[in-house]
Amino acid sequence: MALTRPVTRVQLLTAVDLAATLVFAVGGAQVAVHADLDVFGVLVIAFVTSLAGGIARDVLIGDVPPASLRLVSYPLTALAGGAFVVIVAGLGGDVSTGVLDVLDALGLSLFAVAGAAKALDRRLHPVVAVLLGALTAVGGGTLRDILLNVVPAVLRVDVYATAAVLGAAVVVAASAVGMRRGPAMLAGAAACCLLRLAALRWSWNLPTVDRALG
Repeated sequence: MALTRPVTRVQLLTAVDLAATLVFAVGGAQVAVHADLDVFGVLVIAFVTSLAGGIARDVLIGDVPPASLRLVSYPLTALAGGAFVVIVAGLGGDVSTGVLDVLDALGLSLFAVAGAAKALDRRLHPVVAVLLGALTAVGGGTLRDILLNVVPAVLRVDVYATAAVLGAAVVVAASAVGMRRGPAMLAGAAACCLLRLAALRWSWNLPTVDRALG
C-alpha cells in the first residue's frame, strides 16, 4: 500500500489561501449585491475583496508575480465565489447579514494566519510577520469599502484589525515555541475568528479618542 505524502508548507499555505479567497469572494460579492451593483461590478468587488490583500503581501515580501497572478486557481476561486452569489441573487435568494458576518470572520482569520505563515517562511522578523498577516487579512476588505464609498472596517471603532493581529501573533508565537505549522495556523485562525465573532455578539468596540483621553 502506497504511503500518503505529508502535506508540505507550501501546499498548506496555498490551501488556506484559497479557502480564504473563496470565503472573501462570496462575502464581497454579497456586499456588492446589497450596494445594487451590476453583475460585472459584483464580480469586480469579489475579486478585489478576495485577492487584494494577498497581492499586497506578496509584493511586499518580494514574491512576484504574486501567487494570485501566477496560479489560475486563485482567480478561478474568486470567480466561483462571485458567480455563486450572482446566481443566488438572480434566483431571488440572499445571504443574510449573520452569515456574512461569519464568512467575513472566517476569511479574516484564514488570511491573517496565511499572511503570517508566509512571512515566517521568508524568515522575516516576527513583528513584521504579524503586520503582514494583518495586512493580508484587512487589505481586500479595505479596498472593497473604498470602492463602495464606505469607511473601511479597519478604521472604525470595531474589533476587526485587532482580531487579525491576534490571529497572526498566535501563529508567530506558536511557531517560536516549536509548534508545527498546521496546528499553529489552526490556533491562530481560531483565536482571530472567536474574537471577531465575540465582538460582534457582545458589541465590543475599541475606545474612541475622546473616551481614551477623557
